[in-house]
Amino acid sequence: MASEPQGGLTEYIQHHLNHMTVNFSADHFWFWNLRADSLLVSFGLGVVFCLWFWLFARKATSGVPSKGQALVELAIEFVDTQVKDTFHGDRRTVTPLALSIFMWVFLMNAMDLLPVDLAGWLVHTFGGAEAAHHTYFRMVPTADINTTVGLSVAVLFIVIGHGIKAKGGFGFGKELLTAPFHAENPIAKLVLVIPNFLLNVVETLSKPVSLAMRLFGNMYGGELVFMLIAGLMVSWISFVPGVVFNTAWAIFHILIIALQAFIFMMLTIVYIATAREHH
Repeated sequence: MASEPQGGLTEYIQHHLNHMTVNFSADHFWFWNLRADSLLVSFGLGVVFCLWFWLFARKATSGVPSKGQALVELAIEFVDTQVKDTFHGDRRTVTPLALSIFMWVFLMNAMDLLPVDLAGWLVHTFGGAEAAHHTYFRMVPTADINTTVGLSVAVLFIVIGHGIKAKGGFGFGKELLTAPFHAENPIAKLVLVIPNFLLNVVETLSKPVSLAMRLFGNMYGGELVFMLIAGLMVSWISFVPGVVFNTAWAIFHILIIALQAFIFMMLTIVYIATAREHH
């Protein structure tokens, strides 16, 4: 990342929208592009979340809790309340899943509050201007469609697993062919198999698509706004308005960061609850 735009605002934004990639190929026939920045940041934040909650759970006391313990307990109670109100089965596996999704997505979204040029400044400081110009690093994993699709596909498999566990393999497969349209006549049942199957496939595939695109769209748009505002802070004339706009957008963006994590978590719980219902 460059610490300041050198070819205009358009080039500045294009530079910041590039990922740090690792390319793999075999015999020039197969090619794979790995976005290392999204992978490293998301994995690192996952480790931070696990260590953070594990340390406070390990040191938890029944007396007056510390501020850190109180924050962890507040997050757990908040998520458990949402699960209890939405999912009416055994919550022992659903609540930890919902908590992990909420906190992990929240932490990844919160990376959008870091300065746009932080990574570029670090590379420029320790590696020089030339290294900074040819180094790309995006700090927000959820502004990468690959991250949100990966999360959504994982949720899809978890939802299908809950459906099979609740109904059995035969019951799950039968429901794909006999719902939502029902019939008593054997011939009518046979006729409705294909429409039922197609509708269920569309409904199932629409869930990860909506999850992925909603989260990606909101975080990509927010990141883009920060880049546009950063472009205002180049000259002394627009520096003060840029700081004001950046502060105002950051305060508003905190709501988006938390809300998108909450929506992703809630939709996951709703999908699991729906998958366990018998039609």
